[in-house]
Amino acid sequence: MSMVKKLALGGLLAAMALGCFGTAFAQEMELAPEAAAAAKAPKSDPMSFVNVVLSSGWMGVILWLGLGACSVAGFGLIIDSFITVKEKKIVPETLVQKAREAIEQGDVMKALKHCEEEPGPLANVLSAGFSNVSEGFEAVQEAVGVAADLESEKLLQRVTYLNVVANLSPMLGLLGTVQGMIFAFANLATTQAGAAQQQMLAVNIAQALYTTAGGLIAAVPAVGFYFFFRNKATRIILGMEALTTDMVKSLRNVEVVSE
Repeated sequence: MSMVKKLALGGLLAAMALGCFGTAFAQEMELAPEAAAAAKAPKSDPMSFVNVVLSSGWMGVILWLGLGACSVAGFGLIIDSFITVKEKKIVPETLVQKAREAIEQGDVMKALKHCEEEPGPLANVLSAGFSNVSEGFEAVQEAVGVAADLESEKLLQRVTYLNVVANLSPMLGLLGTVQGMIFAFANLATTQAGAAQQQMLAVNIAQALYTTAGGLIAAVPAVGFYFFFRNKATRIILGMEALTTDMVKSLRNVEVVSE
């Protein structure tokens, strides 16, 4: 082969190599922005709480809304119980002193007026007794007993709502646990073995455990504060009934004084 043919063949091969390199370089330049964008895009963690909740379906979202409502309701009831279940609020000392002084003076209407000025559980019970003085001592005792039972029921009813939250929250958590296990076994039956199946299985189990934990987090404080406020309310009610009984005994020989 002559020198000219060799140079021509070398030039042709060099041109072909440069063409292939240029094509590859152009393709690489086209893919570079996409690769950079993919690298910059934040990777979503499939095991994050938000992804676990959203992947649980509409029923799982409803369960989490229910657990959230129970948590808010439990917190609100605890605050309400701290405000309402107080001895000074249920049995105000000023009302006790004023009512005792009025009864010692034999002025039942004045004692009744004091009760109207400071409304509350004790005032309602005493008002029931003072309003029936003219009917006799037995009528007074009966009216006081009925009013005391009614006020006790009202007070304990507010505290009982905490028990509702304490019982409902674990049930919602258990329902979420059952749903997560159902999804897990369904994925095992319908998805081929591999990384995708393992990831979905982990998400389903995480959903089951998250709902269980959420139910317990809402229920534990509700249970503890329910028994605390129930015992406190019972103690206050017993003290109020003993005080009312002692004051009612003073009405045996009291006559109604008309103003």
